[in-house]
Amino acid sequence: MTFRTGITGLNAAQKNLEAIGNNIANSATTGFKSSRAEFADVFSKGQLGSANNTVGQGVKVAQVRQNFTQGSVAFTDRNLDLAVSGKGFFRMNDSGSIMYTRDGEFGLNQNGYIVNGSGLRLTGYQVDVNNNITGALGDLQISNNVSSPKATDKVTLGANLDAGQAVVGAAAPALAMGAAVTDPNTGLAYVPPRFLPPDTASYNHATSYTLYDSLGTSHTATMYFRKTAANAWTAELSVDNQAFEVPATGTALAFDTTGAITTPAGPPAGLMTYANVVVSSGAADMNFSVDMSGLTQYGSPFGVTILSQDGYATGQLTSVDVGQDGTITGTYSNGQTLAQGQVALTSFANEEGLIEQGNSLWTESAASGSPLVGTPGTATLGAIQGGALEDSNVDLTKALVGLIVAQRNFQANAQVISTANQITQTIVQLR
Repeated sequence: MTFRTGITGLNAAQKNLEAIGNNIANSATTGFKSSRAEFADVFSKGQLGSANNTVGQGVKVAQVRQNFTQGSVAFTDRNLDLAVSGKGFFRMNDSGSIMYTRDGEFGLNQNGYIVNGSGLRLTGYQVDVNNNITGALGDLQISNNVSSPKATDKVTLGANLDAGQAVVGAAAPALAMGAAVTDPNTGLAYVPPRFLPPDTASYNHATSYTLYDSLGTSHTATMYFRKTAANAWTAELSVDNQAFEVPATGTALAFDTTGAITTPAGPPAGLMTYANVVVSSGAADMNFSVDMSGLTQYGSPFGVTILSQDGYATGQLTSVDVGQDGTITGTYSNGQTLAQGQVALTSFANEEGLIEQGNSLWTESAASGSPLVGTPGTATLGAIQGGALEDSNVDLTKALVGLIVAQRNFQANAQVISTANQITQTIVQLR
């Protein structure tokens, strides 16, 4: 009996050493969750219960319990490194089988899918054709498609026109035709379909900005301001140094005695709309408005205070970022951002019931309960930290102390067997 008891003690101590050794070995494994061996005594009972003088028969391993406490978060320099701050697991697709992990070391495969080191695909909520996040779950993929261009619809221009400027003659500034050039193929002289800027003496101030057509081609628009009388100006617009465009409201600007713009009356005051502006790139005619409600006429030098427009050219994907709510956002070279999807997290009623599969992966079981899938930061789910990883939750100091204790337990049980052997030898040698 003593031999059997000692052997159970050796087995239990060995299992404890294995659990502690596994924790120490994975102390630097991203997303690793430590475990501990739990033991129960072995006690024999008859049909009528146990006698008062019954001795136990040793020890057994009751279970190896995992510890799912949060590991520390370490920041990295990779945008696709993700850490869960709080509860929840990343949901991974292993060729149709769903697995779960806390290891957020992700990258892209050759098809743009977000995968871990084993090639499992990260799953989340998909986007529709307009890049709006939907409720459909699937493998997350980063699209390398270009960002489509957008033609300029609205320009916002704010500036101060110097009230102290002299009135420029009654004639409006004129764009002159360029000089004739010779065609090298035919030897014939012709005038290119392009104008020269107006004479600087024909206007008081000018400012330029960029417009985009339906193909994403940029065009330079220049606004010429000319003072025609006290509190009265004109605004002439040329696109690519072509002939002046005439807005529906006309080119006249008027200001009251406080320097605020009153004409065009709008609303808003100072709004000029340009229709069917022809461009030479093969794009559709441009239609846009210029909001000059921010124009003032004060006795100070000319200066532009506001200048913006809502068009842009095509763009290539330059970077990917993940927000705390799991939204994956692609940034493009044209300054636009588009959602690529949203990381989904999964929680369980009993995390300790999950089954370890290796490679920092778990699968659900009857003991864990059904998976509850949601967006980060909702219900009991934690938030996503982009550019960071969750370290192992192993307390290395505690593990090393536990290793010493487990070793002493092993030695003590070995001594029990040695003592039992000596007693047996003594009995055998009796004569």
